[in-house]
Amino acid sequence: MLDFLKVVILGIVEGITEWLPVSSTGHLILVGDLLSPGMSDEFMEMFNVVIQLGAIMAVVVLYFHKLNPFSPKKTEKQKLLTWQMWIKVVIASVPAGIVGILFNDYLDKIFYKPLPVAIMLIVYGVLFIIIETRNAGRRPAVRRISELSVQMLLWIGFFQMLALIPGTSRSGATIVGALLIGVSREVAAEFTFFLAIPVMFGASFLKLLKFGFKFTGQELGLLLLGCAVSFIVSVFAIKFLMGYIKKHDFKVFGYYRIVLGALIVLVTLVQMIFA
Repeated sequence: MLDFLKVVILGIVEGITEWLPVSSTGHLILVGDLLSPGMSDEFMEMFNVVIQLGAIMAVVVLYFHKLNPFSPKKTEKQKLLTWQMWIKVVIASVPAGIVGILFNDYLDKIFYKPLPVAIMLIVYGVLFIIIETRNAGRRPAVRRISELSVQMLLWIGFFQMLALIPGTSRSGATIVGALLIGVSREVAAEFTFFLAIPVMFGASFLKLLKFGFKFTGQELGLLLLGCAVSFIVSVFAIKFLMGYIKKHDFKVFGYYRIVLGALIVLVTLVQMIFA
C-alpha cells in the first residue's frame, strides 16, 4: 500500500478517535501496526502526535467565536467570561503539562504497546458504563463551564494526566473525571475539546523539538496530508458527538472499548502462543 494512502487512513482514524472517547493513540498504534508504514519509527511517533494539530484546528474553527475573547460581537461581560474560561483551561492543563514534560517519554516506552492499550481500553470502558448507570436520572450539578470550581478543574486535570498512558483516551479520561463530579455530558465534552488545545499544541511542539525539524520533502508532504485529513474528519466527528450526547449517554463507547480491548488481548495472546 502506498505511504500516502496509509497516511490518509491514519488521518481518518485520528480525526474520528481524537474526539470520541475511544483512544486515538490506541487506535493509531493498532492501525499503524496493521498498515506497517514505510517511515521510520521516530517519524511515526512524531507523526501520530503532530497530526493532532489538524484535529485541534477543527475545534478552533468550530468554536472560534466562543474561544475568542477579542470578538467585537461580544459584550464586555461575555469577553470577561471568555477570559475566565481560558484561565480554567490553563488551570486544568497544569497536571498533565507537568507530568507530560517530565515523564512522557518514559510512559511511552513502557505503555506504547498493544497489551497495555487493550487493558486501558477495557478499564475506562467499564468506568463509562458504571458512571453512566450511576448518573441515570440524576440532574447534573454543573451545566455551564463557568460553574466549574478550581477544585473541579484540578480533578478533571488529574484525569487528563492519566490519559498520558496510551489507550486511556484523553477525551475519555477527562469526560470520565467530569461525569464523576456531576458535570453534564455537554459541558464535559465541550470543556474536553477546549482543554485539548494547549495540551496537544504543547505535545506536538515537544515532539517537533525532539525530532529536530529534519524532514525530507516526502515526510513534510505526508505530515501536511495527515493534518489536513485529520482536520476535515474531526469537524464531522465533533459535530456528531455533540449531537449524539444530547439524546444518548456514553455507554455505547464503553461497550465498544471493552469489545475492542478484549479482541486485542485475544490477538496478542494468540501471537504469543504461535510466535
